[in-house]
This record gives sequence, C-alpha cells and structure tokens, in this order.
Amino acid sequence: MRAEIQNVVDETKQAITLLRRHLDWDQAVRRLDWLNNKAEDPNLWNDATEAQKLMRERQQLDDGINGVRRFEQQIKDNIELIEMGEDEGDEAIVKEAEDALKALKAEAARQQVEAMLSGEADSNDTYLEVHSGAGGTESQDWANMLLRMYTRWAERSKFKVELLEVHDGEEAGIKSATLLVKGHNAYGWLKTESGVHRLVRISPYDSNARRHTSFSSIWVYPVVDDSIQIDINESDCRIDTYRSSGAGGQHVNTTDSAVRITHMPSGIVVQCQQERSQHKNRAKAWDMLRARLYEAELKKREDAANAEAASKSDIGWGHQIRSYVLQPYQMVKDLRTGVTSTAPDDVLDGELDEFMEAALAHRISGKADAVVDDVD
Repeated sequence: MRAEIQNVVDETKQAITLLRRHLDWDQAVRRLDWLNNKAEDPNLWNDATEAQKLMRERQQLDDGINGVRRFEQQIKDNIELIEMGEDEGDEAIVKEAEDALKALKAEAARQQVEAMLSGEADSNDTYLEVHSGAGGTESQDWANMLLRMYTRWAERSKFKVELLEVHDGEEAGIKSATLLVKGHNAYGWLKTESGVHRLVRISPYDSNARRHTSFSSIWVYPVVDDSIQIDINESDCRIDTYRSSGAGGQHVNTTDSAVRITHMPSGIVVQCQQERSQHKNRAKAWDMLRARLYEAELKKREDAANAEAASKSDIGWGHQIRSYVLQPYQMVKDLRTGVTSTAPDDVLDGELDEFMEAALAHRISGKADAVVDDVD
C-alpha cells in the first residue's frame, strides 16, 4: 500500500477512535440495548414526552454506533481490495479502493465534528460577549475587530446575528458588545472561542508607527430554551436602567430604555439595549441572565471548562488562547492546539472553522492543552 494511502487509513482510524471515545463505546452499546428493549414496552407511551425523549436518544445512539461499525468495515473491505488489486496487477481496482478510502476519511472527519456538537446545549442559539482589555483605544479597536470577525463568521455559516448591546469606546472601537447568534449548533461551534485574544500590529493610532500588543476577551454562553427551568430570586438581583448609546441624530434614544441586571450572589451582569422599549430590553436581559446561570451550571458538570475559565481571568499576558500577528510578519496561532494560519486577513474576515474544529477535537480528546510557544 502506498504511503499516502496508509496515512489516509491511519488518520481515518484515529477519527474512528475519537468517535468511539466520544460515544463512550461500551456504555453506549449497553444503553442502546436497553433502549431497544424499552421500545417494545407497551407502557412506554403512557408518558409521551418521556417516550419521545428516549426515542430521540435511541436514534442518536443507533446512528453513532452503526456509523462507527460501517467505517470500520469499509476500511477493512477497501484494504483487502487494494491488496487483491496489487496481487493481480489491477490498477483500476486499486484506484477505486484508494478513492473510496479518501472519501471515507472525509466522511469520518465530518462525523467527528458532528459528534463533537452533541453536548447538552450544543444545538442551542448562543450569546457572545466581547470585552476590551486594558489599553484604551488600542484594545477597544481590537474588540471591534473581533466583533466584526464573529459577525462575519456567523454570516458565512448561515446563522442569524443580532447585536443586543454595544458600549462605544471614547475615541474608536468598543468597550463591550453582546451578539445573539441564532441557528442549529450555534453554541456548539462557538463554545471553544471563550478566552483572551491577543493582537500584535503597528498601531494606526500611534504617530510614531510603533508596534502595540492589545487584548480583548470573548465569552460564549448558550441560550436557554423553555424546557430548561432556571429559578432566579428577583430579590437577589439589582436592575438599573440607562440611556442607550447610539449614533445620534433623529434616531437617538432620549429615554432610559436600556436595562442592566446584576445577579448579586454570582456577580453576573447582563445588559440589553437593542429594543427601544424598556419592557422588551428587560425581558431579553432576564433571558440572558437565565442563560448565564445555566452556562455556569453546565461548566460545573463539564471537565473541559478551561476555555471559559480563561476568559474570566485577567485580559492580558499569560491568559490568551490565540494570538493574531499583523506585523512584522502575518500569522494567527492557537495556543491550545498549535493550529496556525498565515492569512490573518482571512481569519479576521470570519474564516475560523479550522480553529474551531481543532479546538473541539482537542476538547473531546481529554488531553491537556498542547505546549505551544506564543508568537511575538
């Protein structure tokens, strides 16, 4: 077998191993057997809601387990075809089997990404917050660049995007902003983006054209649907209203319609200024608070909370998850996985899938963060 095809086989087998690990194979097989037996119980549909939940779980497990078995069988079959073709000198058979293995590798990679997006809230819509770090105009401009980057990524990925609130910087950029990203698996795709992002460039605001390093943080948390109950004691919350920021002119908001809610026990603060109605902004802010509290509970039950924990840290040196260097050379480097790009303009225009997929794969592998040197 040619070395190139052996590499394809090895990479496909590695993807299958990760799929097995994600499924928790032995437990998944036992669970599927139990669900198959449960499906034959005539009393199952006495509780329609619970029955539908179990049948969805059964279908997901059945798809996952049979998918892995199919991949393993097809690898075996095509390897045997290559060996037979080589023995008989039949290049057509060898070529057909090699093409089948390449297609199988691509399909396994897609299945691996889908498997990564099967967490409790992965299919939900999501909120994404951007916060500038210390450094005034520099970091505020960088925060605005990140806001545009994630907006462009969402649009490229066919998600709907709403800007819920934005606090403009004194001279340029933004101090903070919150996006609502709507679409299937929005939270699953974006959840590993939480953390500190570092920019190195020659500052357009420095008359001496010196290089500057700026930091901003991203915080991602899922929208809570109506089936999830989150109890909040209103007496634990402080509600403030303020005047929405805007561009001015005839559309300037002259009433205190923006709403900020502070949850005193947790210290969580949410705010919304999207609507002109204080009532609507208040309702959205309560939804955001429920989502933040739910996300906090999810993190208690997840081992891989390091990305989110990083974004709670100081927004500065030692806490970044990704560096974006624009001068003196061009590179974007993820400090958890080692994935790099030499086209930062494309990354800042929303081409983030490679980084997200690597971070998701790294997360389900259960490995510690890679030892990756930062870039200057």
